[in-house]
Amino acid sequence: MHDAIAAEELRRDRLLAGLTLIAGIGLLLALPFALQAGSEFFLPLTAAIVVAIALVPVLEWLERHRVPAPLASLTCVLLFLVLANVALASIVVPAWGWAQILPDRIDQIQRNVAPLIDFYSNLESFVNRVIQNMATAPAHQEQVISAASPPRSLFDLFATSAPSALIEMFFAILVIFFFLSGWTRLRRSAITSRTSFDGAMATARVIQDVVDDTSAYLGTITVINISLGLTVALALWGVGMPTPLMWGGLVAVFNYIPYLGPIVAALLLAIGGLMTYNDLWWALLPAVIMIGAHLIEANLITPLVVGHRLTINPILILISLSFWGWVWGTPGALLAVPLLIIIQTVVEAAGKPDIAGFLFEHGTLVHNPPATEKTPAENGAQSG
Repeated sequence: MHDAIAAEELRRDRLLAGLTLIAGIGLLLALPFALQAGSEFFLPLTAAIVVAIALVPVLEWLERHRVPAPLASLTCVLLFLVLANVALASIVVPAWGWAQILPDRIDQIQRNVAPLIDFYSNLESFVNRVIQNMATAPAHQEQVISAASPPRSLFDLFATSAPSALIEMFFAILVIFFFLSGWTRLRRSAITSRTSFDGAMATARVIQDVVDDTSAYLGTITVINISLGLTVALALWGVGMPTPLMWGGLVAVFNYIPYLGPIVAALLLAIGGLMTYNDLWWALLPAVIMIGAHLIEANLITPLVVGHRLTINPILILISLSFWGWVWGTPGALLAVPLLIIIQTVVEAAGKPDIAGFLFEHGTLVHNPPATEKTPAENGAQSG
């Protein structure tokens, strides 16, 4: 009788686990398409939450110094806006000027890369065709670009874009403000709503781990990236590269994207060098400077500063980059690692489903060894 009841419970558990697994797979398959289709809502919301979580330590520091929560939240939002505007002024405005002179420098780029084309003669026709297209296509666009003035602030950038972009920026700022202003109350409610002390402690620990890991990563990486950008900018200024601060800012921003970002930054610096210098090897020097600085940062500085606490599996980083980059493009790639940290922290606390156990062992998604199995210590205790 007991064996029949146990077998019936096992079948019911296996059925429920199978339905849960199927529903989970369906959700995972549908989620990226939903996020992509609703990017106007999900992207600013996700970015605002990530930024707000990163600003929580600043908020808590202000509150410990007896600053009221609304005023502390407003201070954090203003700090973020000031930093965003400084980045815009140092990167976007000079980059606008480089984009304007690009059509006029196509011939110089062609002359600089001619020695490389000679080495790869089989690519010569393809490169010439691409350069001719680039030289002729922007002829009409140049008048339109030169008539426009570069954005001077974050508001100007979104105001000159589609109206939806301005609404998304305003929505993200409101989310950051209200998230921070209600952070203490939200955390207290999440903890006190648990029905057990262990559940409350686990919830508090997960919330604190998410805040600590996310803010520590973003804060540390931001300091490292700014230092890297300033170092590259100083070196570029030393070799006479125009607008070195803009190039250093681009290096700092693209360095938020692991693996792919530095490659893009090096390619942009190579194009800028080809537009500036007449000698090929001198033109490639800015990209070489950036690559050398990045290798030192990635292999020496970052492991020394970050340590093992925030070490993430490189395969997971690549999967996260490809997923969020496909869903939201460049903004998704910038958010890939912070989102991976948040998801990984929550999953580790909640427990991973035992899919292998469901398929090959006890038939459930929860790792629970059969009750009939006894450890050697239990057998010894019973025999005693």
